[in-house]
Amino acid sequence: MKLQRPILVGGLGLSFSLWMLDSWHDSIVQVGELGILTALAVGGGLWLLRKNQPPLGEQLNDILVGREAVLKAIAQTEVIINQIAQEAAYDPSLAILRENLAKLPLELARKEITVAVTGGKSVGKSTIIKVLKNTSIFPEMSLDFTETAALFSALGENSDVVTLSEIQKSDVVLFLTNSDLTDSEFQVWEQLKAAKQPTLLVFNKQDQYQPSSRATVLQSLKQRVGVNVVGTAACPVTVKVRKHQEDGSFQEWIEQPMPDIQQLTQQLGAIIQEQGEQLVCNTTHRQVLLLKNQAKNCLNGLRRDRSVPIIEQYQWIAAAAAFANPVPGLDLLATAAINAQMVIDLGNIYQQKISWEQGQQIAKTMGSLMLKLGLVEISTKAVTGILKTNVATFVAGGMVEGVSAAYLTRVAGLSLIAYFQEQEIALESGDALNLEKLRQVLQTVFQQNQKMAILEAFVKQGAKRLLPEAKPAEVVA
Repeated sequence: MKLQRPILVGGLGLSFSLWMLDSWHDSIVQVGELGILTALAVGGGLWLLRKNQPPLGEQLNDILVGREAVLKAIAQTEVIINQIAQEAAYDPSLAILRENLAKLPLELARKEITVAVTGGKSVGKSTIIKVLKNTSIFPEMSLDFTETAALFSALGENSDVVTLSEIQKSDVVLFLTNSDLTDSEFQVWEQLKAAKQPTLLVFNKQDQYQPSSRATVLQSLKQRVGVNVVGTAACPVTVKVRKHQEDGSFQEWIEQPMPDIQQLTQQLGAIIQEQGEQLVCNTTHRQVLLLKNQAKNCLNGLRRDRSVPIIEQYQWIAAAAAFANPVPGLDLLATAAINAQMVIDLGNIYQQKISWEQGQQIAKTMGSLMLKLGLVEISTKAVTGILKTNVATFVAGGMVEGVSAAYLTRVAGLSLIAYFQEQEIALESGDALNLEKLRQVLQTVFQQNQKMAILEAFVKQGAKRLLPEAKPAEVVA
C-alpha cells in the first residue's frame, strides 16, 4: 500500500511519536518535549513515505527505451529520407537530413553521460555543478554538466521553450528549486515528464529552513511530483563559532560548512551506473524521433505541393459539371468531382495504393460523411449568401451549385491530404479507412476553410471561372 496522504502519514507518525514519548518520558524530562515530538512526528512520516516509495531506477524503466527501439526508429527515418531522394533528389534539405542521420549511430555509441542543471534564478545551479565536478563519487563515469539559462526570466515564455528544447538533448536533468514548487515550476516539471525526460528534483538550500519546515517542504515535494526528491545544501550558510576559554574569555570566527550533497550523489551515481546505457539510448531516441518528424514534414510538404494542383483541377471540373447541370442541393455530391480518380491520384502521391473499386468506395464514404455532418447544407447556404450580393452572378444558371461543388471537392481533397499525411510513410494502404479519423479530419479541414475571407475569395474565383465574361468589379469579395 502506498502511503501518499499527508494527513494519514502525519497521523501515523504522530501516534508513533506519542508512544515513544511516553516510553522515554523519564529520559527526556530535561529536553524540550515539543521539539522532540515535532521531530519524531515529521521523521516518522518521512520514513513511511520513503519506505513506500519505489526506487527511482524502477520508475525510469517505464520511460527508457532500449537499443533495438532506437535502431528501428533510425531505420524508419532512413526510409523517409530515401523517399525524399526519390521524389525530389535536389531538395535543399536532403543533405542536412542525411548529415543528421549519419550522426545518430555515433550518438548511440557515446559513453559520456550529459547532465543538464536547470531551474529558476538564484536556485544554485552553478554552485551545484561546481560541487559535483569536484566530488570523487563519480571516478569511473564520464559526466558532462551543463547549466541552462534561468527559467521564468524576464525574456518571456519563448526563452523557456528554447531552454526546454535544449534540456531534452541531455540524458539526465537536475531540476533545482529552493522551496515548494510554484505553479510555473510544476508546469515545467509536467512538460519534462510528458517528454519522458529522466529528471531528479533537487531541493537545494535546504539549510536555510528550520528542520521541521525543511521536512515539510520535502514531504510536499515528494507527494506532488510522485518521484524521489533529494535535498541538498550546495553552499550552506556560514555559521559563527564561539570557543570559551578557561579564563572566561572567548574567541569567535566564521566557518563555512561542507556542502551537503550526499543524497544527490548517491541517487545520481546509482542511476548512471545501473542505467547509463539506457539513458543514452533514450536521448538518442528523442533525437531520432525529432529528425523523423522533420523528414516526414519535408516529404509531406513536397507531396502537398504536387497534390494541390490536382485538387484544383478536379474542383473546377466539378464546378463546370454542376454549373451546366444543376441539381438539388442534397444531391450535389452525386455530380461533384469527389470521385474515384481524384482519390487514386492523391493516393499515388502519398504511396497509398488504391484500386478503382477502393477509390469509388472512399469517394462514396466521404460524400456520405459530408452529408451527415451537414457540410453540404452549410457550404451551400454560405455560397448563396455571398453570391446574392451580386445579381449578375447569382442569376446565372447553376452558379450556386457549381461553386458549391468546387468548394466541397476542394475540402474533400484537402481532407484526403491531411488523412494520408498521418499514415506511415511509404507503406501500402490496402486497409479500410478509419471512418472516425476521417470524420475528424473532414470537420477540421472544413472549419479551417469556412472562414469568411477564405470563402469569399474562393467564391470570387469560382464565379470568374464559370462566367469568364464577367468583369472583376461585378463580383463582390
